[in-house]
Amino acid sequence: MSVAREPLRRVIVAGAGQVGVLAAIAVKRASPATEVLVVATPLDPAAFAEHIGTALPFTNRLHDRLGIDEEALVRRAGASHRLAVRYADWAGIGNAALAAYGAASDPKLNSAFAREWGGGPRGAGSGGPAGSVGAALATAGRFMPPKGDAPSPLAEVDYALRWNAPAYRDLLIGIAAGLGVRHHPGPIAAVQADDKGGIAAVELVGAGALAADLFLDASGTAALLATGQPGRRWVDWRGALPARGLAVGAATAPRLDLTDTIALTDAGWCWEQVGRDGVTRFLAVPDGVSEAAVVAALGGAPADRFAIEAGRQAEGWIGNVVAIGDAAARFEPLGGIALDLAHRQIDLLLDLLPGRGIDPRERAEYNRRFALMADAARDWIASHYAAPEARRRFAPIEASEALARLLDQFQRHQRVPIVEEAPVATGEWAGLLHALGVQGARSALSMAEGDGPGRRAAALLERKVATALDAAPPYDAWIGHMLREG
Repeated sequence: MSVAREPLRRVIVAGAGQVGVLAAIAVKRASPATEVLVVATPLDPAAFAEHIGTALPFTNRLHDRLGIDEEALVRRAGASHRLAVRYADWAGIGNAALAAYGAASDPKLNSAFAREWGGGPRGAGSGGPAGSVGAALATAGRFMPPKGDAPSPLAEVDYALRWNAPAYRDLLIGIAAGLGVRHHPGPIAAVQADDKGGIAAVELVGAGALAADLFLDASGTAALLATGQPGRRWVDWRGALPARGLAVGAATAPRLDLTDTIALTDAGWCWEQVGRDGVTRFLAVPDGVSEAAVVAALGGAPADRFAIEAGRQAEGWIGNVVAIGDAAARFEPLGGIALDLAHRQIDLLLDLLPGRGIDPRERAEYNRRFALMADAARDWIASHYAAPEARRRFAPIEASEALARLLDQFQRHQRVPIVEEAPVATGEWAGLLHALGVQGARSALSMAEGDGPGRRAAALLERKVATALDAAPPYDAWIGHMLREG
């Protein structure tokens, strides 16, 4: 007969940004009897997961799991929806194509689109119809998230959220306080190691030494708790991800849009993140780029600059210390991927949350899956550099075996193999490669089937698009209604 494990008595979270506070909420929701203490650490402006207010669609599921209401995010944190990303100039100068979230994963549908446009990009600027319901809605500027469990033609549309990061953090702090999460302003004066490769206690200014069963390091790139552990090793990703710095433009006027744009420039990729409180451009800059090229790509002088030392912890969890967010991995923060990885780590920790006595098997499984998650995020970013224009403009990258296999399968068979712990579904990854202009050959199966299955799939999509457009109001009207009702 199994015996219930003694729950964690105290968990200390180092870092009071949007990652650390959400991690504290997660632990408190999972283990209400556990004392959870968030300790503020020095602000780290280079911690991209802390300061960029967007992630990928997975975050919506995590919010649901933790009881964070999406309507509250719209009303109190400036949230808006992103259905697709417009990729500009990746397949050739002047070319643009949409890659939607939740893109159709039916191989017949993908191959039909690829054949119609010669295996090239689809969507905006390609002369063809949108490749998914989400892309069609984004192009039309019509959407509202379906409410409740009632059947809706919008239910299959996946989306990401954007928000005002300080307002989002304030909302999370209110939720955490309501759950009984405690806060200490810090700083951490010293760390007391235990004899198992972990931490026995942290010494806080004004509070003395505080012991805990589990420590979460969400302190940003400084990794204040993890750095001092003797077992920590860093895996260098600089060969796979060429950007060495991030230049951030000054925010411009607010804009409502269901898409963001990621353009390929001579200075690197430039992501224009739209928002209700302003539009911000992020430019990932490789070595050897002139200041004039940076200014031209951003449309003005940078407001901020940050170095990027791409890589990850070899093990996210050592002893009783779990590194999360920028403390665990650092890389080009393309399209919300930085915060997406942090949120996936939090969700994984909930699945494997230990008792007071940590089972080494829990730690090993966490580290196995964290490595897969982080490496898949790296490969998702790196796959952008397989685009024709990226290959022409920049030096070759060191593609991992997994990424090389994925690109080979796509180019020979127009399919993306399953990638364990990937940030997106295989259909979305295939849609990204199409939008980037990566060429894919028609598979033998597709040629044997002929055009019939693809045409039927395309006709079905057209009917779904028409139904969804009828059901969705203009997005600006829906936002206005939400704010008035709030």
